[in-house]
Amino acid sequence: MRATRSMQPLVVAVVAATFAAASVPPARSADWPGWRGPNRDAVSAETGLLQEWPAGGPPLLFKAAGIGAGLSSVAVVGDRIYTMGDKGGSQYVFALAKADGKILWNAKVGAPWEDEYAGPRGTPTVDGDLLYAIGTEGDLVCLETATGKERWRKSLPRDFGGAMSTMWKFSESPLVDGDLLVFTPGARDAALVAVNKKTGALVWKAGIPDLGPRGKDGAGYSGIVISNGAGVKQYVQLLGKGLVGIRASDGKFLWGYNRIANDVANIPTPVVRGNYVFASTGYQTGAALVELSAQGQAVMAKEVYFLPASTFQNHHGGVVLVGDHIYAGHGHNKGFPISIDFMTGKVAWGGDIRNAGTGSAAVLYADNRLYYRYQNGVVVLVEATPAGYREKGSFNIPDVSHPSWPHLVVADGRLYVREQDNLYVYDVRGAAGGARGR
Repeated sequence: MRATRSMQPLVVAVVAATFAAASVPPARSADWPGWRGPNRDAVSAETGLLQEWPAGGPPLLFKAAGIGAGLSSVAVVGDRIYTMGDKGGSQYVFALAKADGKILWNAKVGAPWEDEYAGPRGTPTVDGDLLYAIGTEGDLVCLETATGKERWRKSLPRDFGGAMSTMWKFSESPLVDGDLLVFTPGARDAALVAVNKKTGALVWKAGIPDLGPRGKDGAGYSGIVISNGAGVKQYVQLLGKGLVGIRASDGKFLWGYNRIANDVANIPTPVVRGNYVFASTGYQTGAALVELSAQGQAVMAKEVYFLPASTFQNHHGGVVLVGDHIYAGHGHNKGFPISIDFMTGKVAWGGDIRNAGTGSAAVLYADNRLYYRYQNGVVVLVEATPAGYREKGSFNIPDVSHPSWPHLVVADGRLYVREQDNLYVYDVRGAAGGARGR
């Protein structure tokens, strides 16, 4: 764990004055503008949803096809859906009509990645009339949402010396924060980078010291989240060498936590609340809660607890914090449902529960329900309660090709399920506005 001194307040003022206020319209409550939703926490604000599913799952509204090979999730904003895919020898961003899934436009990002796991992993980030996406070769593009016209682009490897910690290429969904676009090249002198979202002009590069012996240099497969822990606005990210906190105003390194890193792939997006950061990785590593505190002009990260892999590890699929409990899939490539007390690390239930799903599980929360999407294409609805595991329905995604990994989205009463070239859209509100049986 490391810390650095804060810059003088003048620096904050200068950086803040560099940009004009954004003029984009605010997102609607029904929108899902990017990775893990509006707050990057896999929590949907939707209410009135089906609390139990009929046999076979919720009704299918439509199937969209032609979006290429890919493991990307979707963004849903206004009357459009956005995602990424490999098709015809290139990697693209696709825009679809929300009404029926018709492809409205596609825009080239870069070269495809045609390996056994097929296609891009990142999700476009939508911000008013612009969107941002990162391809597997590290191509970062800014596109107009109306037409797909390219405004600007960067290359994480060529422009910032970026590299991944291991072999599975770039998988990030960039973060929009005010007038900044923030992303993770993973270089030692540019671990995180902030640019002007309108022009791509460099604002700052965040260098990091050696965090410790675990893991490997380079970017991980996680997403940046915003924390105000210890009274300092900062970007928290999971790198190849572990967790870091980077001051939002100027890119100064604040703290690092190496124990959570492994040598293969650090994937789940961290969860932040107040002064706390929760993170987990697979490959027999475990999970940890760290507490951020101010010590003079420094920010320190102190380990509250560490859970061994036998107690909890999340390979990928992520975790979600609901109330005072973490919910997730436990086990390396297993996804056994589990509930853990956020502050103590005590397991409330699970860790060895079997259902129809196998392999890693992506998890999402909406309206007192957890949506688990498993690698074998099974989607399971579970009550979000620390009192016990209570399954409320399940269904099989059609035409699954292993591995079935893209994260689910619930927005405007619909469940969006990406499955390679296809997107399935289900009605999870129901004609009566959501059956409330429990």
